[in-house]
Amino acid sequence: MAASVHEFTLPNIDGSEQSLSAYRGKVLLLVNVASRCGLTPQYKGLEALYQQFQARGFEVLGFPANNFAGQEPGTNAEIKQFCALRYDVKFPLFGKISVKGADQHPLYQHLTKESPFPGDVEWNFGKFLVGKDGKVIARFSPQTDPESPEIQQAITKALES
Repeated sequence: MAASVHEFTLPNIDGSEQSLSAYRGKVLLLVNVASRCGLTPQYKGLEALYQQFQARGFEVLGFPANNFAGQEPGTNAEIKQFCALRYDVKFPLFGKISVKGADQHPLYQHLTKESPFPGDVEWNFGKFLVGKDGKVIARFSPQTDPESPEIQQAITKALES
Protein backbone atom coordinates (compact mmCIF):
# COMPACT_ATOMS: atom_id res chain seq x y z
CA MET A 1 0.00 0.00 0.00
CA ALA A 2 1.29 3.42 -0.94
CA ALA A 3 1.30 6.14 1.69
CA SER A 4 0.71 8.93 -0.82
CA VAL A 5 0.44 9.73 -4.52
CA HIS A 6 4.04 10.96 -4.31
CA GLU A 7 5.20 7.33 -4.45
CA PHE A 8 4.05 6.87 -8.08
CA THR A 9 5.97 7.44 -11.30
CA LEU A 10 4.22 7.57 -14.67
CA PRO A 11 5.15 8.57 -18.20
CA ASN A 12 4.12 12.09 -19.08
CA ILE A 13 2.32 12.83 -22.35
CA ASP A 14 5.71 13.00 -24.14
CA GLY A 15 6.82 9.61 -22.77
CA SER A 16 9.36 10.77 -20.16
CA GLU A 17 9.06 9.20 -16.72
CA GLN A 18 7.64 11.68 -14.21
CA SER A 19 7.67 11.04 -10.48
CA LEU A 20 4.71 12.53 -8.65
CA SER A 21 7.15 13.25 -5.81
CA ALA A 22 8.09 16.33 -7.89
CA TYR A 23 4.74 17.74 -6.74
CA ARG A 24 5.44 17.29 -3.01
CA GLY A 25 4.28 20.39 -1.13
CA LYS A 26 1.70 21.30 -3.79
CA VAL A 27 -2.05 20.82 -3.84
CA LEU A 28 -3.08 18.61 -6.78
CA LEU A 29 -6.27 17.92 -8.69
CA LEU A 30 -5.93 14.56 -10.44
CA VAL A 31 -8.43 14.12 -13.27
CA ASN A 32 -9.02 11.28 -15.74
CA VAL A 33 -9.66 13.07 -19.01
CA ALA A 34 -11.03 12.20 -22.46
CA SER A 35 -11.23 14.07 -25.76
CA ARG A 36 -14.55 12.76 -27.12
CA CYS A 37 -16.83 12.98 -24.10
CA GLY A 38 -19.78 15.21 -23.36
CA LEU A 39 -17.72 16.46 -20.42
CA THR A 40 -14.65 17.29 -22.56
CA PRO A 41 -15.41 21.05 -22.33
CA GLN A 42 -14.32 20.73 -18.67
CA TYR A 43 -10.78 21.11 -20.03
CA LYS A 44 -11.57 24.84 -20.19
CA GLY A 45 -12.52 24.96 -16.51
CA LEU A 46 -9.56 22.83 -15.47
CA GLU A 47 -7.19 25.19 -17.29
CA ALA A 48 -8.91 28.19 -15.66
CA LEU A 49 -8.41 26.62 -12.20
CA TYR A 50 -4.79 25.93 -13.05
CA GLN A 51 -4.22 29.55 -14.12
CA GLN A 52 -6.08 30.88 -11.06
CA PHE A 53 -4.23 28.87 -8.39
CA GLN A 54 -0.91 27.72 -9.88
CA ALA A 55 1.12 30.62 -8.46
CA ARG A 56 -0.08 29.59 -4.98
CA GLY A 57 1.21 26.01 -5.30
CA PHE A 58 -1.59 24.21 -7.16
CA GLU A 59 -1.36 21.81 -10.10
CA VAL A 60 -3.94 20.07 -12.24
CA LEU A 61 -2.68 16.68 -13.47
CA GLY A 62 -4.55 15.17 -16.42
CA PHE A 63 -4.58 11.41 -17.00
CA PRO A 64 -6.08 10.47 -20.37
CA ALA A 65 -8.02 7.20 -20.17
CA ASN A 66 -10.06 5.24 -22.70
CA ASN A 67 -12.12 3.30 -20.14
CA PHE A 68 -15.51 4.81 -20.88
CA ALA A 69 -17.24 4.21 -24.22
CA GLY A 70 -13.96 4.53 -26.14
CA GLN A 71 -13.97 8.30 -25.66
CA GLU A 72 -10.17 8.67 -25.62
CA PRO A 73 -9.02 6.61 -28.61
CA GLY A 74 -6.08 8.82 -29.64
CA THR A 75 -2.37 8.39 -29.18
CA ASN A 76 -0.54 10.49 -26.62
CA ALA A 77 0.65 12.82 -29.41
CA GLU A 78 -2.92 13.22 -30.73
CA ILE A 79 -4.24 13.90 -27.21
CA LYS A 80 -1.53 16.50 -26.57
CA GLN A 81 -2.27 18.24 -29.87
CA PHE A 82 -6.04 18.21 -29.26
CA CYS A 83 -5.65 19.68 -25.76
CA ALA A 84 -3.26 22.39 -26.96
CA LEU A 85 -5.23 23.43 -30.03
CA ARG A 86 -8.78 23.11 -28.73
CA TYR A 87 -8.42 24.17 -25.08
CA ASP A 88 -4.93 25.74 -24.83
CA VAL A 89 -4.11 23.32 -21.99
CA LYS A 90 -0.95 24.25 -20.11
CA PHE A 91 -1.38 21.98 -17.08
CA PRO A 92 0.62 18.72 -17.05
CA LEU A 93 -0.78 15.79 -19.01
CA PHE A 94 0.39 12.24 -18.55
CA GLY A 95 0.44 9.29 -20.93
CA LYS A 96 -2.79 7.38 -21.44
CA ILE A 97 -3.54 4.91 -18.64
CA SER A 98 -6.40 2.71 -17.46
CA VAL A 99 -8.34 4.07 -14.49
CA LYS A 100 -10.52 1.01 -13.84
CA GLY A 101 -10.76 -2.68 -14.66
CA ALA A 102 -8.24 -5.50 -14.71
CA ASP A 103 -5.49 -3.26 -16.16
CA GLN A 104 -6.11 -0.35 -13.76
CA HIS A 105 -2.93 1.67 -13.19
CA PRO A 106 -1.51 1.37 -9.64
CA LEU A 107 -2.05 5.11 -9.07
CA TYR A 108 -5.77 4.68 -9.66
CA GLN A 109 -5.80 1.50 -7.55
CA HIS A 110 -4.47 3.71 -4.76
CA LEU A 111 -6.98 6.49 -5.42
CA THR A 112 -10.02 4.21 -5.63
CA LYS A 113 -9.18 1.57 -3.03
CA GLU A 114 -6.78 3.02 -0.45
CA SER A 115 -7.92 6.63 -0.21
CA PRO A 116 -10.57 7.88 2.23
CA PHE A 117 -12.92 8.07 -0.79
CA PRO A 118 -13.02 4.52 -2.19
CA GLY A 119 -15.03 3.39 -5.19
CA ASP A 120 -14.51 2.96 -8.90
CA VAL A 121 -14.06 5.97 -11.14
CA GLU A 122 -17.56 6.49 -12.53
CA TRP A 123 -16.78 8.23 -15.83
CA ASN A 124 -14.38 10.63 -17.52
CA PHE A 125 -13.42 13.73 -15.54
CA GLY A 126 -13.55 12.20 -12.05
CA LYS A 127 -11.56 14.49 -9.74
CA PHE A 128 -9.36 13.72 -6.74
CA LEU A 129 -8.04 16.61 -4.66
CA VAL A 130 -4.70 15.80 -3.06
CA GLY A 131 -3.13 17.78 -0.22
CA LYS A 132 0.46 18.96 0.02
CA ASP A 133 1.36 15.69 1.78
CA GLY A 134 0.18 13.59 -1.17
CA LYS A 135 -2.94 12.25 0.55
CA VAL A 136 -6.41 12.44 -1.00
CA ILE A 137 -8.52 15.03 0.83
CA ALA A 138 -11.60 15.25 -1.40
CA ARG A 139 -13.24 13.61 -4.38
CA PHE A 140 -15.60 15.21 -6.90
CA SER A 141 -17.87 13.53 -9.40
CA PRO A 142 -17.31 13.81 -13.14
CA GLN A 143 -20.34 16.11 -13.38
CA THR A 144 -18.96 18.62 -10.85
CA ASP A 145 -17.81 21.65 -12.83
CA PRO A 146 -14.11 22.37 -12.19
CA GLU A 147 -14.91 26.02 -11.48
CA SER A 148 -17.72 25.22 -9.03
CA PRO A 149 -17.61 26.98 -5.65
CA GLU A 150 -17.31 23.53 -4.03
CA ILE A 151 -14.03 22.77 -5.81
CA GLN A 152 -12.64 26.30 -5.54
CA GLN A 153 -13.31 26.41 -1.78
CA ALA A 154 -11.68 22.99 -1.28
CA ILE A 155 -8.57 24.10 -3.21
CA THR A 156 -8.35 27.36 -1.26
CA LYS A 157 -8.67 25.53 2.07
CA ALA A 158 -5.98 23.00 1.05
CA LEU A 159 -3.62 25.75 -0.07
CA GLU A 160 -4.06 27.56 3.25
CA SER A 161 -3.36 24.49 5.39
